[in-house]
Amino acid sequence: MYVSELILDYVESLEVEGGRSAKTAENYKLYLERFVEFTEDIKAANITTEIIRKYRLWLNRYKNEAGDGLSTITQSYHLIALRGFLKYLSDRGIESLPADKVKLPKVSRKQVSFLHFDEVTNLLDAVPLDDESGLRDRAILELLFSSGLRVSELVNLNRGHVNTKRREFMVRGKGQKDRPVFVSKSAAERVDEYLATRMDNLPPLFLSYSRNNVSNQTGDYRRLTARSIQRMINKYARLAGITKHVSPHTMRHSFATDLLMNGADLRSVQSMLGHANIATTQVYTHVTDEHLRDVHERFHSDT
Repeated sequence: MYVSELILDYVESLEVEGGRSAKTAENYKLYLERFVEFTEDIKAANITTEIIRKYRLWLNRYKNEAGDGLSTITQSYHLIALRGFLKYLSDRGIESLPADKVKLPKVSRKQVSFLHFDEVTNLLDAVPLDDESGLRDRAILELLFSSGLRVSELVNLNRGHVNTKRREFMVRGKGQKDRPVFVSKSAAERVDEYLATRMDNLPPLFLSYSRNNVSNQTGDYRRLTARSIQRMINKYARLAGITKHVSPHTMRHSFATDLLMNGADLRSVQSMLGHANIATTQVYTHVTDEHLRDVHERFHSDT
């Protein structure tokens, strides 16, 4: 059978059996279609290590219509998708190259960017609280820092999802996995203050007040987007005098780093972030090295 004939079944199995999101499955489909493009739709049984070698070289030299190439991480995603596809074929008794013959390139992780607590405070203080949008922005920033939510998870929250009295709720993250989210008292109060100003009954927890986001059909405000939150955070970072790049994910990094610096164990932080693998969480141990050095200097006996 040709690879193109097997891709759809594999992608569907990612969602049904693997519990992956529709977005992840769509990305895998794109990556495998690139493999079909390169091989001109080869039979699964004819895939060899030499073809894989040439495919890796092709990915490294690939340019889109704008002349942009693929980053090392993106190339790695293509190979991860291909390796998963080959394992799927093996599990179903379809002859092809063993998945372990596809070696992944070594990818150096980017340095984690996070804010120290005083920088977070400065960021929050830069938000004016004299109107509804300011109250919304302050609630968003405090919620991101106190919960470690991904921005995609935050923008999909509805009013009924967040229990500000108990200060905890469940969120569905990557891989359609649910995890508990805990919120600080201050963040819960800010959310309540924002909602108290709302005169609508719309479901989204956070609304956009941009004219460009008003629905032509209903006139209702639409749900705030991840891109809008990115722009909002950039604005307040500049006002706070923070020169480093600050994104919604920076707030998530800051949440994890703050927990570790204050003594939280790695497994607990892993659970709160919703990481499937602790190796993903271990990247934060590198940014706490300075804190550990201070602890060593303060408490270890000097002979």
